[in-house]
Amino acid sequence: MFSKVCGIGLLGVEGCLVHVEADVQDGLPGFVMVGALAPEVREAQDRVRTALKNAGFRFPPKKVTVNLSPADVHKSGTGFDLPIAAAILGAYGAFGWEKLDDAVLIGELGLDGNVKPVRGILPMVIEAKRCGKNVCYLPGENVREGQVIPGMRIVGVGHICELIGKLNEEIREGDCAGAEKCPQTAASPYVPHEVYDVDYSDICGQVLAKRATEVAVAGRHNLLLIGSAGTGKTMIAERIPTIMPSCTMEEMLEISKIYSICGMLPKEQPFVTRRPFRNPHHSATAQALTGGGKTPMPGEMSLASGGVLFLDELPEFSKNAIELLRQPLESHKIILSRVSGRYEFPADFMLVAAANPCPCGHFPDRNRCRCSEEQIRRYLGKISKPILDRIDICTEAAPVDFTDLRALRKEESSAEIRERVECVRRIQQRRFAGREIRFNSQMTGEDIHRFCRLSREEEEFFQEVYQRKGMSARAYAKILKVARTIADLDGADEIGHTHLCEAIGYRSLEEKYWQTAGGGAGENRWTERG
Repeated sequence: MFSKVCGIGLLGVEGCLVHVEADVQDGLPGFVMVGALAPEVREAQDRVRTALKNAGFRFPPKKVTVNLSPADVHKSGTGFDLPIAAAILGAYGAFGWEKLDDAVLIGELGLDGNVKPVRGILPMVIEAKRCGKNVCYLPGENVREGQVIPGMRIVGVGHICELIGKLNEEIREGDCAGAEKCPQTAASPYVPHEVYDVDYSDICGQVLAKRATEVAVAGRHNLLLIGSAGTGKTMIAERIPTIMPSCTMEEMLEISKIYSICGMLPKEQPFVTRRPFRNPHHSATAQALTGGGKTPMPGEMSLASGGVLFLDELPEFSKNAIELLRQPLESHKIILSRVSGRYEFPADFMLVAAANPCPCGHFPDRNRCRCSEEQIRRYLGKISKPILDRIDICTEAAPVDFTDLRALRKEESSAEIRERVECVRRIQQRRFAGREIRFNSQMTGEDIHRFCRLSREEEEFFQEVYQRKGMSARAYAKILKVARTIADLDGADEIGHTHLCEAIGYRSLEEKYWQTAGGGAGENRWTERG
C-alpha cells in the first residue's frame, strides 16, 4: 500500500515543504529511505522502527520504501521523524492517510514513541500556511511557538499513539502507557511592554557622543565610537536599544524566525519582542559572525538583524573577521554556498563599533601614551579604508570631567531621545512610502539627488571639502545621507550649512587618527598593515 503526508524542512531561514511518501510491498523485508538525506534524517529509520515497536504497533514483515520529495533538495534536521512514522503507519492501514491532505507533521521521535521538540518551528509553520495547509501537528513543547502564526490550527502531539488516536478520533486504552502528556491547548503568546534596566540618563557628560548616537539611530547609520578606555563607549552602545523604535509585528516575526532556527526562543515567551543587541567577544571567528557549519546555521550578523551588532574593541577582532563586514553592510544579507546547497541569511543590522585609539588607549595624548608609532599603525591598520567608508558616523568619546561625574543635573532620558527618533522615522516612512527603502541610510544615488539637494553655496563648500580631503564616492554619499537625517531631526525640508558641517565633522576622526597616526599632522598616510 502507498501513503503520503507532508513535513517541512529548512533551507536557510525559510521553510520548504517536503512530501514524505511510503510504500509497503511484499518482498524481502527491509527499510529503505531515499531523497538527498542528511545523516540525522537517514538515521530516522532506526528511530522510527524502534519507536513504533515500543509503542505497540506490530506489522507483518514487508519491504518498506520511504521517499522524501523533492529528491534534489537537501533535507536535514530531526523534524522528519513524525511524518515518516505517520507515512509508514498510513501505508500499513493504521489510519486513513487522506485525513492529512491539508496538514503537516513536525517532530522528533524518541525510542519510546514520545514526540520531542525541534528547532525552527516558526518558519516551518509560516511555510505551511503559505502552501495552503490548515493544520500543523507539532510536539507539545512547540505548540506555543506555532500558535504565534494566526490562521493555523495547531495540534500538540506528545506520543505517536496520540497522533493515531486523534486521526482515528479515539485513543485506545493502554496505547499511550508511559507517554508524555501533551497540552491540548496553549494560550496565545503574550507580547509584553519593552522594559529596560538601563537608560541614557545614567551617562554623565558625553554630549557629542550621545548626539552622534541619536543621529545614527534616527537614520539607522553605522556608528564607530573611538576614545580612551573608560570613557563610556560601551555604556552608550548598550543603551542604543532603549532609543530605537519598537518592532512592528512583521519585524518581530522576521527576528523570531532566526532565533527559532537557532533554538534560542525562550519557552515562556516564544516570540522576540525587543530589537536584538548582539555583543560577540573579540575572539569570535569569522564563521561565528557570518554563520556556517556542515548544516549552515545563522551567525551573529543574522542574529542581530533588525537590531544592533556591537563590536567592542573592534581592532582586537581578527582582520579577516572585520573584513567580512564589507558585503553584509552593503547587501544586508549573507550567502553561504555549500555542496548541499546555497543558503541565504539576513544581515540587516545597524553596526555599532567601539575602539581605543591605540593599544594602551591614550593616543594622541603623548603625555600618557607610550605606544610606538609602529604599534599604533598596526593597531589602527586592522580597520581598513573600505570598512571605514562603510561607517557613516565616527565620533569621539572624550574623557569625562570630574565635574560632570559629580554634577547633580538630570541627564536626558532614553524616552526623550526615543521620541525624537520616532518622529524622524515617521518622516522617513512618509518619504519612502510604497518602496522597500525605510531609512535614510538605504537611499540610492537617485534618492540622494532627489532628497539631498544643496544650495549653490553649500554645493561649492562641499566640493572644496571633498577635494581637499580626498574623499571617495562612498564617503560623499554617506555624508549627504547623514546630513539628511540631521536636517530631519531639526524638522528642516532642505539640508542647511550646519547640517552639512555636522555630517562632515563625523568623518574628521579619520584624518585625526588614521592619517596622522605616528606622524605629523600634515602627513596623509594610510596603513592597513603595520
